[in-house]
Amino acid sequence: MRFRQVHLDFHTSEAIAGIGSEFSKSQFQSMLRAGHVDSITVFSKCHHGWAYHPSEANEMHPHLSFDLLGEMIAAAHEIGVLTPVYLSAGLDEKLARRHPEWLIRDAEDRTRWVKDFMTPGYHEFCFNTPFLDILLAQIHEVVSRYDADGIFLDIVGIRKCRCQYCVAALRADGQDPRDESAVAALGERTYLNYARRVRETIDAVKPGLPVFHNSGHQRRGRRDLARVNSHLELESLPTGGWGYDHFPLSARYAQTLGMEFLGMTGKFHTSWGEFGGYKHPNALRFEAALSLAHGARCSIGDQLHPTGLMDEATYALIGAAYAEVESKELWCTATESVADIAVLSLEAAREACPDGQELKGRRNLADAGVVRMLTEGHYLFDIVDTLSDFGAYKVLILPDEVPVWPELASAIAEFTAGGGKVLATGRSGLNAAGDAFVLDLGLNWKGTNPYQPAYFRPDFTPGALLPASYVMYGEGQLVELNGGQPLGCLENPYFNRDVFTFCSHQHTPSAKEDNGPGMVESENGIYIAWDVFSDYADGGHLILKEMVLHALSRLLPEPALRTRLPARGITTLQYQPAERRYVNHLLYAAPVLKGRIEVIEDIVPLRDVSVSLRLPSPAPVQRVYLAPSMTELPFTVGHGGEIGYTVPYLENHQMVVLELA
Repeated sequence: MRFRQVHLDFHTSEAIAGIGSEFSKSQFQSMLRAGHVDSITVFSKCHHGWAYHPSEANEMHPHLSFDLLGEMIAAAHEIGVLTPVYLSAGLDEKLARRHPEWLIRDAEDRTRWVKDFMTPGYHEFCFNTPFLDILLAQIHEVVSRYDADGIFLDIVGIRKCRCQYCVAALRADGQDPRDESAVAALGERTYLNYARRVRETIDAVKPGLPVFHNSGHQRRGRRDLARVNSHLELESLPTGGWGYDHFPLSARYAQTLGMEFLGMTGKFHTSWGEFGGYKHPNALRFEAALSLAHGARCSIGDQLHPTGLMDEATYALIGAAYAEVESKELWCTATESVADIAVLSLEAAREACPDGQELKGRRNLADAGVVRMLTEGHYLFDIVDTLSDFGAYKVLILPDEVPVWPELASAIAEFTAGGGKVLATGRSGLNAAGDAFVLDLGLNWKGTNPYQPAYFRPDFTPGALLPASYVMYGEGQLVELNGGQPLGCLENPYFNRDVFTFCSHQHTPSAKEDNGPGMVESENGIYIAWDVFSDYADGGHLILKEMVLHALSRLLPEPALRTRLPARGITTLQYQPAERRYVNHLLYAAPVLKGRIEVIEDIVPLRDVSVSLRLPSPAPVQRVYLAPSMTELPFTVGHGGEIGYTVPYLENHQMVVLELA
């Protein structure tokens, strides 16, 4: 995979004339050079259903007079730029009008409209219909006739469908199309059959050609779905509704899978389908650096004008980011994440829970909240699933609602027996039925607290705050000690607020009575009786973060990394085994909410950022320098081999390289 990719959209209505009329090989090449682009995903077929080349398996756009795909591939290859080829797999509006019986249908026999597009919009096809054979023929044609460097298939994934073909298949198996579990299982089989047949179709012509199936989200805990791809492309446009917390969450899981992956953002002010929208160059600089810091390569989405003329403003914008990426690639290749903490993703746990089918798809803010907290606390962490080796980490976090079944309980017990520590919050640690606490954390679970909100009074000084009674807005749990020690108590209000008994504007104050522990420490870890991660993602209440940071200070007294970056600063540590060196990434930018969109404009530089590292390698560090400038950086070696250094200047992104002897 290349580091500097552009994903070039071209979804162009048949109502527009002059398609590709201003395409110019020299201008196309000039824009790729200006953008420092080394790979560009070009298009065979768009959401409207048209081909952009002569085709027997499809129909060429009625207002295109030449082989646009072929011209783009030839122009890019001439200057050393790779060309994966895009086909819209799930959408084909031209064909939808001719064969509505092939569309996905819901339980009310309605077709599926893609929610992210303005209506009127597209309709999605079911791969359990003859449409799949048509799509496979289109893929085969592209792979056979063109020198594609990969295939990108869009708008795919596991779907629930009740079209006539799916209903017939269910009934043929003796199943009821009203049965949600049966419909879901058929959706799984349909998708995996599609992915298998795509791979077979491509391998019959070009064995091993890279393929990616874009579903918009890589489900944590579904390694089987990840591995139908040759690599991963993590679609995450911060301004398009994903926000700046989304990519780190996806990337910190993807890197544990051992697959090459890239982070896909966009040049748009909002999201896909936008013409005339541009980010500030600093935003793309930060987003590209964010990918590098998480072990990913980079992709930036663009959209070609119907005339085929590449937009100069866009490639100047992209070039500002990719010029920096180009200078940093040497230190970002073949990296492994270094982490103290494993976060067992709530999404992944729900996927794996053998008795928790009803848990899948439930609202999940816990994963995002834990990433935000640990990032702001500048801890080194990975997002893991139940197949991961917990023993590779010092602390395991179970965020808010992680169900625990016997096999998972055994894995956690083995982890703690080896000296690992657990941080569990909220309902995490309960069995799948939600009626018993099954972890050994020094407590017994008594039930859900009927009072909400309640209060927490810590026995410690919570960071920048002072000891007090802090309101806890979310659901709390009632526990009693069973060998553990309290780190603070639960206080209930005088009463819950209702129409007959209420006090003040929001909620009733604490009655200042100790109603049992709200935070418990034991030999194996710490338990917090509220959904602190979900609540932090939703409301950002500072006490929630301070509770977690205090817990981690006790569970992990000597973290691998310490730094005095501001809360919005980001730091990661990557290892390059082939080069025997560690790379410490430091980033800083402060997104600002403007209306509904997070925007980055100004990047305020930081000076004299101190860092201390405890590296897992026993080999001594012989050299520390800044990359890519190659400026030598003085460092100290302290107690236990702790490496200390100060980064004199941080503007957006700085890499510190530590070479081993």
